[in-house]
Amino acid sequence: MKLPVLTLRARLTLVYGVLLLAAGTVMLAATYLLMNQQPPSEVALRGATGDAPPPGVEPGLLSSIARMTQHEAQATMLRQGAIALAVVAAASIALGWLIAGRMLQPLHRITDTARRIADPHTGERGLHERIALQGPADEIRELADTFDVMLARLDHSFDAQRTFIANASHELRTPLTLNRALLEVAVNRRAATPEIRQLGDTLLEINARHEKLIDGLLLLAKSERDIGERSYVDLADIVEHVSAWVDHGDVVVEAKAEEAPVEGNPVLLERLVQNLVENAVRHNLPGGWVRVTSGRTDEGRVETRVANTGPRIAPYDIPTLFEPFRRLAAERSAGGVAGAGLGLSIVRAIAHGHGGDVRAEPRDDGGLIVTVSLPGAE
Repeated sequence: MKLPVLTLRARLTLVYGVLLLAAGTVMLAATYLLMNQQPPSEVALRGATGDAPPPGVEPGLLSSIARMTQHEAQATMLRQGAIALAVVAAASIALGWLIAGRMLQPLHRITDTARRIADPHTGERGLHERIALQGPADEIRELADTFDVMLARLDHSFDAQRTFIANASHELRTPLTLNRALLEVAVNRRAATPEIRQLGDTLLEINARHEKLIDGLLLLAKSERDIGERSYVDLADIVEHVSAWVDHGDVVVEAKAEEAPVEGNPVLLERLVQNLVENAVRHNLPGGWVRVTSGRTDEGRVETRVANTGPRIAPYDIPTLFEPFRRLAAERSAGGVAGAGLGLSIVRAIAHGHGGDVRAEPRDDGGLIVTVSLPGAE
């Protein structure tokens, strides 16, 4: 049985109480030993005549009474000292609990700030927040200042990344758009020979593939950063919409969508479902099927599940499917057309950006089952 872990505040209070209790016990024991080393005093029991015992009292009786009196005084001192020590220890533990809580308040502030920044709902906007801890220049203040410096560097780094992605989006798309326009003009000219048209169609397909790859990279970068504004979205509507218009060829796509409300970015959520369905269609068998379902779980979360037919997949290949540019063999693709290897990577990035997760498992009869779990909306 695993013992519960005490909080830092409880451990500090326990240390205060144990140290005080140990110090009081040592002091009480030392006092008892010092009293025990003192010989019994008979002066108080002697008469006014000095060393002569009172009339009618035997000399040995005085020593016995003195020893009994000393033992009784020691016992009384131990009892009263133990009671006083217990009272002081209880008061010290209560005071130590208050002092420890007061001392740990800056750490709680650092923890709360870090938790808000790590919240997936805030995205990169949380990096603009700072602790700005006030107080003496002690170790905790140094920790908070170091944390603020780290946040400033991260914020600057993400700003530079946003600028780079915006510039790359323009610089990469512009030449591809120009190439597509020139190729379309060349192919559609009256004087174009069949060879030129065939070459132009091939180049247009390559150009379209590059455009799709760039769009996927930019979407992946955006999904890993900030998902933008959130709104109420029912994944059931997205599942039905995507399942109806996606190009599935000879693969049968079946959708069973129940109410699945979430708070998120509608464009990214649609891309998530689209990538799941397109990936299930592409990596399938001729005449196979794809089943898409959505709904709530007993825990209040929302799940979207996509299952398909296909060749058997080894369990150790599952984790690599979510890595960028990782694909299975080309023969798994319908018609031998391989994807860019970004579909499931984008799905995972969008799911994580919405505070959810994604998992995959191979079907016993071949194919894959991919499940996306997201926090449900009220």
